[in-house]
Amino acid sequence: MKTKLKLTIIAFILLWFSGCKHNPNADAPKTPIDSITDNYFGTTVADPYRWLEDGSSHMVKKWIDEQNNFTDKILSSFSEGSPISKRIDTLSVTSVEQFSPELINGKLFFLQYSPPQAQPVIAYKDWPDGKVSILVDPNKMGTNVAITDFWPSSRGNYVAYGIAHGGNEATTIHILNVRTGKDFPEVITNAGGGTTSPAVVWDANEKGFTYVRLPLPGTVPDDDLQFYAALYHHTLGQSVKNDPLVFGKNLSKVAEYSFVPSEGSIHAALFVHFGDGSPDYVYVRTNENSWKQVLDTKANVRVASEVNSGATWDGDNLLIISYENAPMGKLLSISPSGKSTVLVPQGNWAFNAVSSIKGGFLITKVLGPDWKIDQYNRQGKLIRTVGLPNTGIGIGTIASSSSSEQALITYSGWKIPERWVQYNSSNGDLKTIFEVKPSADYSNVQVKIIDAISKDGTKIPVSILYMKGTKPNGKRPTIVYGYGGFGIPTAPHFIGPYLVWLENGGILAYANIRGGGEFGEGWHESGMLNKKQNVFDDMYAAAEAMVKNHWTDSEHLGLLGASNGGLLMGAEITQHPGAFKAVVSFVGIYDMIRAEKFPNGQYNISEYGTATKQDDFDWLFAYSPYHNVIPGTPYPAVLLETGVNDPRVAPWQSRKFAASLQAASNSDNPVLLLTRMNEGHGVTASFSQRVGNTAAAITFFAHELGLKFK
Repeated sequence: MKTKLKLTIIAFILLWFSGCKHNPNADAPKTPIDSITDNYFGTTVADPYRWLEDGSSHMVKKWIDEQNNFTDKILSSFSEGSPISKRIDTLSVTSVEQFSPELINGKLFFLQYSPPQAQPVIAYKDWPDGKVSILVDPNKMGTNVAITDFWPSSRGNYVAYGIAHGGNEATTIHILNVRTGKDFPEVITNAGGGTTSPAVVWDANEKGFTYVRLPLPGTVPDDDLQFYAALYHHTLGQSVKNDPLVFGKNLSKVAEYSFVPSEGSIHAALFVHFGDGSPDYVYVRTNENSWKQVLDTKANVRVASEVNSGATWDGDNLLIISYENAPMGKLLSISPSGKSTVLVPQGNWAFNAVSSIKGGFLITKVLGPDWKIDQYNRQGKLIRTVGLPNTGIGIGTIASSSSSEQALITYSGWKIPERWVQYNSSNGDLKTIFEVKPSADYSNVQVKIIDAISKDGTKIPVSILYMKGTKPNGKRPTIVYGYGGFGIPTAPHFIGPYLVWLENGGILAYANIRGGGEFGEGWHESGMLNKKQNVFDDMYAAAEAMVKNHWTDSEHLGLLGASNGGLLMGAEITQHPGAFKAVVSFVGIYDMIRAEKFPNGQYNISEYGTATKQDDFDWLFAYSPYHNVIPGTPYPAVLLETGVNDPRVAPWQSRKFAASLQAASNSDNPVLLLTRMNEGHGVTASFSQRVGNTAAAITFFAHELGLKFK
C-alpha cells in the first residue's frame, strides 16, 4: 500500500512563513511539535502534538494555563461580552425546577433545583398533593459535589443515591433512611460513572439491592479500573467488603448495565450491552442473586443505552421495545416462561419509550422533530393519543404504575420550560401540576421547520427559531446545532438563556441528522461506523439550507456541538473550512485514531469502530478531524471548551486539535481553547459553570458573526 502522510513536520514549519495579513493565532502560546509517527496498515500517521496527552506533565499544565490566559484575553476584549453575560445571568434564573420523577408506593421522588443554587437536590412528597421534603442536598457536602443518580427502594422507605466530585462522575453510593433522614454507615465506592453508568435495583423486601461496581484498586492492573464492571449484591447494614458478586464476572471489558424493576420490585429486568453503540442482552431476575436470559442481541433492544426507557412491566409480563426487522420499533411482550409475542407492530412513528398504566401502557413516539404519546390497552389496541401540543415539544420522563389510572408526564418545548401534567387514562384528561416560570417572555419565539437535502438525497428536518417580526435577509447571525450519534434524538427543549440570541436578531437552528434516534434505530445505524460520513454530510446540508433559504450567508453562519457533536464540529471545520464563520465545540473527539487509548474510547468502539482493524482505520482516518487539518488553510474562528476531569472524552482531544488548528490556519480568525478546572463532561456541571460556558459561547458567536446587541 502506498504510504500516506497527512500531517508532516515540514508543513508545520513552513506554515510560519505563509500569509501576509496578521494572524491572531500567531499570538497564541507557542506549541512545540514532536516527530512521532505510527504506521497503521502501511499508512504513516504523524502525531506532532502527542505530548499534549499527558495531563500530569508540568509542561502541559503550563501550556493549558497559557492557552486559558490567551483565550481570556481575546474573549474579554469583545465588547459584547458584558451585556450578553448580564442578560444570560437574568435568563438563567427561573423559578424552582423539578425533573426525573419516580412514583413509588404513593410517594413521588424527584430532583429539585432552585437557580442560582449550584446543584439539584433529591426531594420527595406524598403523591399527588403532599408537602415537598428535601432528602439529600449535595450543596451542603462541599464544593463541586453533585448527585449522579438516585434509586428509591421498592416501598419508598429508603433511597440509594450516588454522588461525584469535580465533574469526574466517579460515583459513590450512599443509602438514606427516608423516615429518619439519616444515612446508613456503609458507603459503596467505584459504583460506575463516566465510562459505565451507575445502576441499582432493590430487592422486593427492601433488605438490600443489586448494583454495578467497577474493579476495586489493587484487584486489577490500574489500566483496567474503568473496565470489567459487574453486578454485586448489598445487604443493608452489612459491610460492603462482603458484598457477593452475582453477575458479570469477566463478562466483557466494556459491559454496561441497566435495570427496570416492576412495581414493588417483585420482578426486575436486566439489560446488558458491550459498548455504547451495541444492542442489549435481556435478563429477568429469578431471585435476588440470579438472572435468566430471555433475549439476545438479535432482538436489537436498546434500553441500557440511556437513550430511551424502552421497557416496563405489565404484571408478570415484560414489555420491551425491539428493533429487530423493525427500524422504527415494535413492542414485545415477554411472558414468565420467556415466550415473546409482538404486542404492537411497527408503525410510521419511531418508538422511544414505554410506560405502564392501569389497564394498558403508554408509548412515547418520535418522528423527526415531533413527539407524541399513544395510549394502548393491555391487548395492544390504540385507545387515544394524549392531548399534548402536537409540535415543538420533547417528551421526558413518565412516572406511572400498572395499578393507577394516573400518570405524571414531563415535557418541555422550545419556548416552554419543564412542565408536569397529570394524565387520567380513563378519560384522557390532562391537568398541569407543575411548571417552571421563566424570567422572560418567550411567547414571541417563532418556529419554522424545513427539510435540508443531504448529499445522498436524504431529507433532514431543521427547526428554525426566530423572534416574531424577524425576516430572512441573507445575513442573519445564525447558529446551527447538531449531534448525530448513539441514537440520541435532538428533541425540542427550552432554549432558556439562548433567548438573548433571538432577541437581538439572531437565528437558532436545530438539525435532526442521522446517527440520532429521530426516525428510529435505522436512523441511528445509518450514521454510525462506516456510515458516519452521512452525519457530516447531513450537518453541512442543514447549514447550507439556512443559506439557500436566505436566512444567512457563510460570513454570518456558526455551528455548535458537544461531545459526539464535537466530533461533528471538527469534521465540518476540516471538510468545509470556508462554509462557516465560527464554530463552538464543547468536549469534542477529534483524534479518532487514538480515541480508544482513553478508557471511554473503548466503550465507543461499537459506535465508531477501531483503528486496530484496517477497514475501520480507513474510514476513521478519512474523517478524523485532527488528521485532516491542512497547513495554510483559512479556517473559521473556533472556540473549543473542555474540562480537566472529563471521564467520557479525554481533554487532550481538545488540546491537540486546538494546537493543530492554531498552527495551520492562515486566516484572521482566532482559534481558542478554554479548559475548565473542576469540570468534566458537563453532566454534573454547577449552575455557575453552565452559565459561564453559555456566556462564553454566545459572546464568541456574537463577536464573530456580527450580532449587534440591542
